[in-house]
Amino acid sequence: MEIVRFIFLTVLKTLGLIFLGLLAAKAVSGLSAGQAEKWLTWLQRVAYALIVGLAVLNAYNLGNDIAAANYAWASQRNLAQAQPGRAYSNALRAVEMRPGVAPYWEALADAKFAQQQFASMVADLPVLLTLGAGKLSEGFGFHLASAYYFLAQYDKVIPVTQQMTRENPGYAAPYVLEGYSRLAQRQYLEAERIFLAVLQKDPNQQAAVEGLAHVYFLTGNRARALGVLTETSKFSFSPEARQRFEALKALYAQ
Repeated sequence: MEIVRFIFLTVLKTLGLIFLGLLAAKAVSGLSAGQAEKWLTWLQRVAYALIVGLAVLNAYNLGNDIAAANYAWASQRNLAQAQPGRAYSNALRAVEMRPGVAPYWEALADAKFAQQQFASMVADLPVLLTLGAGKLSEGFGFHLASAYYFLAQYDKVIPVTQQMTRENPGYAAPYVLEGYSRLAQRQYLEAERIFLAVLQKDPNQQAAVEGLAHVYFLTGNRARALGVLTETSKFSFSPEARQRFEALKALYAQ
């Protein structure tokens, strides 16, 4: 969506420059150089040369803008088609052409995340913070928190997820990720509180169900762990989720 908006604004900018160029050309052509005022003819020529030069420069910049946007768009299509390698190459090309555009860096981050280049993605954080005036988009924020989690940097996960939940309390994914981070740090009471809060709002949250069951299993309460998984029969879950619950029940029952 950010890329689409950027392209739209670029087109508007270009149309505005074309319009101003036409007005400038018309104004220059309207200059009347009398026989005694030959310097106006020279002025017309200079003005025309400047207009042509600006038009060429704008066309060059517009070409790069369109090319970079096309690379970024292609990167998103590549990710949708499960082609992370091509997505990375296209996103990197967009960033190289227009390094000052935050959505292109986010496209690159998405590609790096898909390739599990978590450390490299985290290394790009200062650039995105600079371009975004200290703020991160919701999509990149969740990928960043997830990258910290996969890098086992759990203490860095929680500030990101808490910021996200403050800005969007209805977004469950950051809550769940924070719960798993608390679980990895053996903060079982906090993890339980978070998973229960998520399930109170959405009892069909599979990741929260598994997290809560795992909290009870790790704290030695197998009965409660099995009870959480058995309780899922009252709610709507996909066949794949139910298969997963049955596998966990078999594991916890051993």
